[in-house]
Amino acid sequence: MSIISEKISQADQLVSLFEQSRETLNQGSSPLLNRMREVSIKRFAQTGIPDFKNEDYKYTNLKPAFAKSYRQELVREKGIINLNEIFKCNVPQLDTHLVFLVNGWFYSGNNPGAALPSGVIVGSLEQIANERPELLENHLNRQAGLSNDPFVALNSAFTKDGFFLYIPKGVAIEKPVQVINLLSSDDNLMATQRNLVIAEAGCQVKILVCDHTLTTSSVLFNTVSEVFVGEDAMVDVYTLQNHHNLSTTINSSFYKQQRNSTLVTGAISLHGGLIRNNLKITFSGDHSEASMYGMSFTDKKQHVDNFTLIEHASPNCLSNQIYKNVLDDESTGAFSGRIHVARDAQQTNAFQRNNNILLSDKARMQTKPQLIIDADDVKCSHGATVGQINEEALFFLRARGIGEKDARMMLMNAFAHEVVQKITIEPLRDQIDELIEKRLKGEISVCHDCEYKCNS
Repeated sequence: MSIISEKISQADQLVSLFEQSRETLNQGSSPLLNRMREVSIKRFAQTGIPDFKNEDYKYTNLKPAFAKSYRQELVREKGIINLNEIFKCNVPQLDTHLVFLVNGWFYSGNNPGAALPSGVIVGSLEQIANERPELLENHLNRQAGLSNDPFVALNSAFTKDGFFLYIPKGVAIEKPVQVINLLSSDDNLMATQRNLVIAEAGCQVKILVCDHTLTTSSVLFNTVSEVFVGEDAMVDVYTLQNHHNLSTTINSSFYKQQRNSTLVTGAISLHGGLIRNNLKITFSGDHSEASMYGMSFTDKKQHVDNFTLIEHASPNCLSNQIYKNVLDDESTGAFSGRIHVARDAQQTNAFQRNNNILLSDKARMQTKPQLIIDADDVKCSHGATVGQINEEALFFLRARGIGEKDARMMLMNAFAHEVVQKITIEPLRDQIDELIEKRLKGEISVCHDCEYKCNS
């Protein structure tokens, strides 16, 4: 256990903590993890916590979050809670291969392997890196290591554990793999988690990631995921974010696609104090497709920022982005979407759209779609809208006897449904529809049945 103090500058305190904890961080970790640390902490020290002068973080100020005092779990701690009793995912008829992670550590009680197809590996990143390093050698930090983002570097420096999934060539996992990330602490907690997914050629998998807090303390969750999508593979990854108002989430995901592969990503942000989602997709093989969807709901003083970078490095590929946000009270949001079409990526189709509804005069949304095109045979478009509920549509509904409150709810549900309907896991899609309706009504701030009521 290590404590981050308020008395030292934000970047220096983390560098100092790394220096003090180097032996603890290296102990028990694979050389694959340890070799990332030194260069990563140096990269972080050079940049520090970004402010508004950093173009990529122009709309999100993370310095107040890092100014708090936090405890870090640098050594696996034995849990005193029974996750199966206090935490139940409330999605009727959702049948999944279920695994838990607690404070960034793979939960020792997980045992999903017996029900998985032969050859599939689900487990602790720390354990697999030690026991089967050959599986990770050509993939771990190959994408994230190229990033200039300081929080990715910080993650690489402090990584101890996370989630690992390997699907061998030609294997299809029929049931979704559900990863539940839980944060549990009696005091303020900073958790670091590293995930790696390797989907080999011709495989099929759907992954559902649920983020949730089992505490009322302040939490800072810095997670990095790398996903490799092999030739002809089909991979869906959905993330459901639901933390309380004292939480800060920095979620960075890197995808690399080989030829003829298909990827679908979806990020539903139902609740959270400050959420920053970084998404980078690289097309490294032709005739690949990627569809990216995002939906967020904010109120009070919450903030959600989605930052995407799509690298079209190969020809004949398709990317499509739809991100939507509903903002109420004094909440704020941001969307920065960058599409880069390389010189050799001819016949690229790339589309991007960001639509936002402001429900109050104090809500604010910043949006910045971008196209960088170095090829000449492409079809690309981007667009963004920020406005209020369509008054003509509202009048149309009210003229048919529907009350104003119900009419507004119907319009907001219709606005969100375009994103929700893209979810290919039917029970999950139906439940998210219901959760969104409750969220818009202000009835819930948590999406699961558990003993903790994190309404702060």
